[in-house]
Amino acid sequence: MGEGMKDAINKRDSASATNTNREESSEAAGESVEYYTLEEIRVHNMSGDTWLVIHDKVYNITRFLEEHPGGEEVLLEQAGTDATESFEDVGHSTDAREMLQQYYIGELHMDDRKNMKPKEVFAANSGSSGGTWTTWLIPAIATAIIGILLRYYVFDHKSS
Repeated sequence: MGEGMKDAINKRDSASATNTNREESSEAAGESVEYYTLEEIRVHNMSGDTWLVIHDKVYNITRFLEEHPGGEEVLLEQAGTDATESFEDVGHSTDAREMLQQYYIGELHMDDRKNMKPKEVFAANSGSSGGTWTTWLIPAIATAIIGILLRYYVFDHKSS
């Protein structure tokens, strides 16, 4: 009985090691990611075939349309497009973000991705150099001109 137990333990440990090796090798090899262009995604915009892009990830949400708490119309409006802004504007919960992962089918092709860093740099530069002085200078000049014209008009009519 002692020998039988040792054999059973050895077989179990061996099977466990084999499963662990299989998991490590699949992680090491990595699953190949499917890339989709915006042109490919745009055709998936109907209730029977609905894809969305959120944060450069492509999701096939066809099965989720009827379950969506906001109704399927909201999703169909964004179908076949990059819905990142709409998704973030609504303020989805952590649970909704986790649920989204089950519909993941691939990534947006690198050529179609929006590069966010230049937009952020541009916004920071435009706000610090040009936007601040024009927000007060233009109205101040307009007010001064109107004031001068009003004074001139009022004093001109009083002297007559």
